[in-house]
Formats: sequence, structure tokens, C-alpha cells
Amino acid sequence: MGTVTLNRILHVRPPEHSTAPVLFSDDSFSLRGRVALVSGAAHGIGRCIALSLAQHGADVMVNYAHPSLESETICDTIRSFGAKARPVLGDVGNPAVCSLMIEEIMEEFGQIDILINNAGIRRDAPFHRMNHRQWDDVLATNLNGAFNLTRAVINPMRQREHGRIVFITEQVTRFAGPGQANLAASKAALVGFARSIAEENAACGITVNCVCPGFIETRRMHRLSPTEREKITARIPSGRFGRPEEVAHLIEFLVSDRAGYITGQEYNIDGGLNIT
Repeated sequence: MGTVTLNRILHVRPPEHSTAPVLFSDDSFSLRGRVALVSGAAHGIGRCIALSLAQHGADVMVNYAHPSLESETICDTIRSFGAKARPVLGDVGNPAVCSLMIEEIMEEFGQIDILINNAGIRRDAPFHRMNHRQWDDVLATNLNGAFNLTRAVINPMRQREHGRIVFITEQVTRFAGPGQANLAASKAALVGFARSIAEENAACGITVNCVCPGFIETRRMHRLSPTEREKITARIPSGRFGRPEEVAHLIEFLVSDRAGYITGQEYNIDGGLNIT
């Protein structure tokens, strides 16, 4: 089918002196001028997300719960990209800390455009042996932490009529994870939380989505024995573990202008694990 015929069917009028419509502007993937906060960004997937956003031009606030050399190193790397970086020490499970964190960012930068709720902990135990502390700690960080940060940024985003919020979930919400009832509960709740606030804030130019990584090469995966890795790999259609940067690439898109019409969704990035 010729271009003229196709354009007539679609009622598309190509620009004058142009042989093809321009689908994207040159800067539609740029995050220059945006301010991002990534929780749990000192290492692993969070670290890679923070670096990726900075490479695309965003100024990045690096949140971490405990002082470490890693957090300082990542900020130095971000600055080497020409972006601004600021380490933000704080327990996301504490609502007062989160409010103060956002106030300081707003005072210094005047805006917050992107929130990546990545911070998460594990306190694995068989449920019949799981105590209240193990349950409460996981829910406090994984679920309440996401609530605390999101609640602190939502009004500034609504006022500016722009925002991108991403929650990092877990495959344990789909596949049984022995000893991980607390983790599964916290991450499954995030999906419902995200969908609800996505609907409430869509008309305000705010998108809210979830990203669910599969088996990704992080420090936790490095603790597995060769036999355990082999068994897991055999279940993955792609035949390998994912890389943190592959998760970051998906998030780059979701927080860009190109994804402005995508909200309330959960994306698996797992090498096809959910196919099986």
C-alpha cells in the first residue's frame, strides 16, 4: 500500500516538504531539566537506575538507608556525566524523614519530576516461624516506604501537572517464594497501590507504573551456588539472568516523554519467565 493511500485512510497529512511524518522530536527521550529521586540507590538495580537517569540528563537524588562508600561513589559518577547529584540519607519507612527529604529537595531544586520506589528489604522465614518484627520490618520499608515517598511528592507533581512514578515489584507475587510471605504481601500491595493512584492522577499529567524484575545479576544472586544458578537458568526461556542495566533501560522509557500515555501498568522484565 502506497504512502499516499495509507495517509488518506488514516487521515494523516504529512508536513510540507517532508517524505515521512516525524514520530519523535530529538529530545523526546532526554531527561534534561528533570529532577529524580531513587530510593535504595546505593547498589544493585537502584544504583543502575540512578546512573541511567543521569546519563539521560536528569539530576538525581540518591537515597540510601545506611552510610556507605558506595553512595558517595555513585554521586561522583553522576556528576561526571554533567548532572547534579545529592546523597539523601534516610529510612523511607519513617514518614517524617521522607517529608523532610522531599522538602529539602524542593527547596534546593524547586521541583521533583521522577520518583523511583526501589528501596526494599527481606526478612525471610517460614510463615509458621515468622515473628511480628520480620513482618513489620518488611512492610515498613517495602510498602509504607513507597507510601511515604509517594505521598510526599504527589502534591508538588499535581501542582506542576507532570510526574513519573515507578514502583519496583517482585516475581514472588506470581511464583511461590517459600519463607517470603512478608515480601510477597508487600510487593503485591504495591501493584494495587500503583493502579489506584494512577487512575486518580492521570488527568494531572502523572503516570504511575510498576516494573517487575526477574532474576537479575545483583549481589543477592551472586550468593547462589552454581547448582542453584543452573536450576534457575533452566526455567528462564532466555537462558540467562538479566542485567541491572536492562531494568534501567525500561525505566528510562517509562519516565520519558515518550511514555506519557502509559499508566497503571506492570511490566515484567524476566527473560520470559512468566511465559512458562
